[in-house]
Amino acid sequence: MTDAGQNMEADRWLLLIHQLPAKPAYLRVKVWRRLQALGAVAVKNAVHALPAADQCQEDFEWLLKEILEAGGEAVMCEARLIDGLSDSDIRGLFNAARDTEYAEIANDARALAARLDNARRTEAQVELKAQLTRLKNRQAQTVGIDFFDANGRQAVDGLIRGLDSALSEHVMEPSDEQAAKHGLGNFKGRVWVTRTGVHVDRIACAWMIRRFIDTDAAFKFVPPKGYIPEKNELRFDMFDAEFTHEGDSCSFEVLFARAGLDNPALNNIAEIIHDIDLKDEKFGCDEAPGIKALIDGLCAETRDDKERIARGSAIFDNLYASFQRKRGLRAERK
Repeated sequence: MTDAGQNMEADRWLLLIHQLPAKPAYLRVKVWRRLQALGAVAVKNAVHALPAADQCQEDFEWLLKEILEAGGEAVMCEARLIDGLSDSDIRGLFNAARDTEYAEIANDARALAARLDNARRTEAQVELKAQLTRLKNRQAQTVGIDFFDANGRQAVDGLIRGLDSALSEHVMEPSDEQAAKHGLGNFKGRVWVTRTGVHVDRIACAWMIRRFIDTDAAFKFVPPKGYIPEKNELRFDMFDAEFTHEGDSCSFEVLFARAGLDNPALNNIAEIIHDIDLKDEKFGCDEAPGIKALIDGLCAETRDDKERIARGSAIFDNLYASFQRKRGLRAERK
């Protein structure tokens, strides 16, 4: 499927309204599977939505034809929401569906990585490469219907890259030359670029950049796909970025490590961001649910990326101070 995000009309939706005959029984399953493959979401019983884009319209037209030929009833219309569900609600349905699919792929990728650690024979690695290829195909299919850049994609991209690197017997950590190139001095005076609709990982990265790397850092927010960086720009938490998910590390962890920030309190925050962003409970941070709720709340209140970063930074300032204070108290008791 081509990128439905292109040529998309703002706040316009395609609705497929259908009624299926009682027989044949398999028709309901067939139509449901086709809707899932197209990335459509249910907004009401037997009413499914796609973004108003040329490819989406063509996909619905073919499905409508199948339903009519099977003896059912169907109509497709283009709609603008006025009351009830909002455009934000619909986008949330799409992102929730894609995040569920990304989470399943991420879990399978982690299981594959665990198997890879125990694979010593060439024959076993050949089979693992075949499984990785299947994972990549699932990833590509989900990306193809990820109309609104669901947050789960970055974790999957990082896990797939890590598996690719490990199976190709490449070293996943940056070389000494790369580490030197990414010294703090090289980060000053840069424009930091990320995709629009910032959430926990990107908000935390922006906070860390401004607080610990470059207090005068400028940020730029761009569409998630197709952006070509300009001179003096560094990208984070987006496709092909200089700092993004690597293996089982979120963008905050990668940036923290590459910047060489030896800071225990900041490391505590990195673990929280990991647990929230990757949803794998790797560190089991007690603070993760509360921080997630706060970030979800501020993102629900505003779509302005600069405001999200400003309000999120206040949360992370307080969290950082709390960790620093706890460490100070422990040091005093010793």
